[in-house]
This record gives sequence, C-alpha cells and structure tokens, in this order.
Amino acid sequence: MRKWIVVLIAVLLGLVALHFSRRHVAVPTAGVLAPDAPIQDDISNGTSLQRGDVTLLTRAHFELTARVLSSEHYSFDAGASLAPVDLALGWGRMSDSAVLSKISISQSHRFYYWRVDEFPIPQRDIETSSSNMHMIPADEAVRRELERVEAGQVIHLQGFLVDASRPDGWRWHTSMTRSDTGNGACELMFVEAIDTVRR
Repeated sequence: MRKWIVVLIAVLLGLVALHFSRRHVAVPTAGVLAPDAPIQDDISNGTSLQRGDVTLLTRAHFELTARVLSSEHYSFDAGASLAPVDLALGWGRMSDSAVLSKISISQSHRFYYWRVDEFPIPQRDIETSSSNMHMIPADEAVRRELERVEAGQVIHLQGFLVDASRPDGWRWHTSMTRSDTGNGACELMFVEAIDTVRR
C-alpha cells in the first residue's frame, strides 16, 4: 500500500511540474513589440473543412503578430479535442512591457480576464488591442508549436477565422471584430502556420 502512495505522490508532483513548466514566462524586451493590428480579409462564401465530426466554415483569412499575454490548455471541455489551446494575445500598446506590468492577466473557462488598480492606458485600448483566441491546429506540427508557446513571446500566426459545428447541434462561432467584449468576443482560429518572432 505504501508503495502505491509513493507512486501516486510522484505522479502528482510530475503533473504539477508540467503545469508550471507550461506557464513559464519568457522575459521580453522593452517597448511595443507587436505594433500592428491583426489583418483580416473576410470571405463571402466560405470553404468547409472537416475535423472528425466537426465541420469548420471559413469566415476570413486571418494573420497577426502579437505578444502572448497568457496561454491556457484544455483537455476536458466540449471544444478541447478541436481547440486544445487558448492564447490571450496583445498588440499595439498591449504588447508593451511598461503597460502590461500594471495589468493583471489570467485565463479560465475559455475566457481572458484582466484587472488594473489604475489604468496605464485607456480601457478601450486594452479591449481593442487584445483578445482571447481559441486555437485550432491545422496539423500535429502546429499543435506541438502551440503547446510550446509561452507568455512573453511574440508570435506570428496565419490561418482562418472559422465557425464550428457538429451534427448534434453543437455550435462555436468566431468573433469577426476586435471591438467586441464579453461572451462571443473570442476568435476561433484555424492555425495553418505559427512562428516565433521573439523570445
């Protein structure tokens, strides 16, 4: 019995270590690291992509260079097999260390949260220069890269904004604008390519 308790403790410690290793924060350089807003080219008649029993409908070509504010991994919710990683991303002034040092950022239950004691920039700038994005990897290589992303990195992503659906009626819609907030404001992105710009 004691042997199994020791094994269980070792497994739990390993899982804790893995969790914190994933949340390692890269040390960025100063200043605005990703000055430009995402580039979006809307598609009038989207293409359907199949991922198991999930149908993806492309809504826009989407490309951005952004600083990773936080990352969260999902294994058990309804969208986990499709989008195993969420990235909270910032661009413009939301990629500046001086600004971000005054903003507390977290993720949970597919949402991105921020809190300030005093606004370092106007609230609307925070809202329109950052977003939580649900990442759908195009293949296993992209999945591995997404799982290695760390807060503080600057990354470049290319792919599509998509809506997702299953035959049982399950739906997951992407936001099509960076100006919305709250429920439904997250982008659902089919990621074809990911590159690290800065560590």
